[in-house]
Amino acid sequence: MEFQYPWYLVCFILIPGLQLWHKKYGQFREGTITYSSEAFFSESLKNSGRYRIAFLRFIHLFILTLIVIALARPRLVDQLQQTSVDVIDMVLVLDISSSMLADDFSPNRLEVVKQTARDFISGRRGDRVGLLVFAGQSFIQCPLTVDLDVLQNLLKEVTIAPRDYDGTAIGMAIANATNRLRHSEAESKVMILLSDGSNNAGEIEPTTAADLAAEFDIRIYTIGAGTNQSYTRIPGRGLIRNEIDEETLMEIAEKTGGKYFRATDQTALTDIYNEINQLERSEIEVKEFTSHREIYGWFLIPAFLAGLGIETARNFIFRNRT
Repeated sequence: MEFQYPWYLVCFILIPGLQLWHKKYGQFREGTITYSSEAFFSESLKNSGRYRIAFLRFIHLFILTLIVIALARPRLVDQLQQTSVDVIDMVLVLDISSSMLADDFSPNRLEVVKQTARDFISGRRGDRVGLLVFAGQSFIQCPLTVDLDVLQNLLKEVTIAPRDYDGTAIGMAIANATNRLRHSEAESKVMILLSDGSNNAGEIEPTTAADLAAEFDIRIYTIGAGTNQSYTRIPGRGLIRNEIDEETLMEIAEKTGGKYFRATDQTALTDIYNEINQLERSEIEVKEFTSHREIYGWFLIPAFLAGLGIETARNFIFRNRT
């Protein structure tokens, strides 16, 4: 509750002032009848008179209090908030070719990528996130969903592609993810593509697929995962050559308004996901509405009724005559 005209509450200081004035001066100006002795009146009669006077004085002060509060215009205030969030639709596109078993990330690239992706997903509450994996072919692991727990469970199940599907079809992966996002009505559509190799499979060139994504206003953040060494090792298979096509990944990001990152270890990869998380924060708009309900009538009407009642009592019950 608040008061529209709170300065009227200053009038409350008049109430004790009136009481003091009445005690010192006012009561001696009232009409009186002089008797030679109080002995002619019983105690009960005298007490009855005192109680009536005290009651009338209390009612007068009560009415005055109600009038002062009513003049200050009390009102009930309701604060309403309307929150709107610009949802982001996002697809994680992860390379699951055999080179992701390289142990330059401990225990291997794929497990580190999965762990950092899980941490990233946990911070995207409210957004729709999907998961697409690719090697020589691309596969939708999880369509766009707001149920991030389901997405996390499906991410845990991601493994290296079978030998028959090995390869790196970056262009096809982008095209497939674009197909998942192109009908989205979200203000922001984002793709995060992580690969540790160069495009060597599929019918669509990565840059051509990037042009297609740009047509649908899809931003692509690309991540090249792997150390700067010329060779790295896959346990049980020996050494493999690091073949990250940074030039193509940069071009993909540039064409779509995204950004390219290079992750040479787990810490760098975590930092990259944190940066993307900040770049793609949902915009939250909060509108506040205030409604006022006037309640001065709750005080003014009782004051009127009390005044009417006390005047009636004075004239017909207490037999007060002026």
